[in-house]
Amino acid sequence: MVSKETIRTAIGVIGNGTALVLFLSPVPTFIGIWKKRAVEQYSPIPYVATLLNCMMWVLYGLPLVHPHSMLVITINGTGMLIQLSYVALFILCSAGAVRRKVVLLFAAEVAFVITLGALVLSLAHTHERRSMIVGIVSVFFGTGMYAAPLCVMKMVIQTKSVEYMPLFLSLASLANSICWTAYALIRFDVYITIPNGLGVLFALGQLVLYAMFYKNTQQIIEARKRKADQQGTMMEVVTDATPPNNNGSTY
Repeated sequence: MVSKETIRTAIGVIGNGTALVLFLSPVPTFIGIWKKRAVEQYSPIPYVATLLNCMMWVLYGLPLVHPHSMLVITINGTGMLIQLSYVALFILCSAGAVRRKVVLLFAAEVAFVITLGALVLSLAHTHERRSMIVGIVSVFFGTGMYAAPLCVMKMVIQTKSVEYMPLFLSLASLANSICWTAYALIRFDVYITIPNGLGVLFALGQLVLYAMFYKNTQQIIEARKRKADQQGTMMEVVTDATPPNNNGSTY
């Protein structure tokens, strides 16, 4: 008979895999951003929120805070490094108010986590109390990570287009949330259950929107391509119609 702890560990390992897929799912988006050297209409909020979430769970999983949480530390430590690279690219490829906003959010997050960690380790003297304090804060920001796409969902509803809401990110978020909800329920951990349970709901909402507006998005993209082709054709016609100068070249 397989023990609950063995099943929980196995699900945690699977959860690490799905979380890694979730963290890496924006790679195609950021390759496009890097090539264009522009962030276009992409929002930095999901990546900044995920970075803060990872930093909080690394703090939660520290042996001095919540012992025997190696699976929590490994995946969130990895996720923290990945999200740092996304935020750095966002800063490099944005400008003006957007860049300032991301820099300020990043600085505030780092300062907050360092301050919270120092206060918890110095003022709370038991694992239970440290786990409770960091766990409650982690629930808040973990929920924020999964709720961050709500701003993108709002844009989808307004524009009736899912162009800037990647499907793979939504699918990875759903799979990750399901795994970690199951992990937390086997040996009940309310601090992991709440944000991941909500994450399931938010991810399902994104998939519903994707199904509703996918066809319309393709029509919008095709119309944009036709308009670009027409403008290109008009430019060629204007160029061909330009009279030559005395040297035989066009103006």
